[in-house]
Amino acid sequence: MSKAQSVTSIEVSPEEERRSRFIKYTVAMIIRVVCVILAVLVPLGWLTVLFAAGAIFLPYFAVVIANAQGNSSASSKNTAEAPTISISAESFKAAKNKNEDDK
Repeated sequence: MSKAQSVTSIEVSPEEERRSRFIKYTVAMIIRVVCVILAVLVPLGWLTVLFAAGAIFLPYFAVVIANAQGNSSASSKNTAEAPTISISAESFKAAKNKNEDDK
């Protein structure tokens, strides 16, 4: 066998990934709602423009952030691999000769 598998090399389950994306998107939309409310309540000025820009552009960034795939700290994608075992023909011949000698 070439190398042992590690539990940490297995990717996140689809349920956990979906939940993480949902939480990121929900937090961004809560911030957007706050921006909309503050854009309406704050008197006209640069803060109003800032809140309005947040309310307008935040949905795009929320979708991009929520749909971002992979772990940014990992340089390569680790996947689980099934171990492979190979037996040479010489091993079969040796085992067969041993069985014939035992008879």
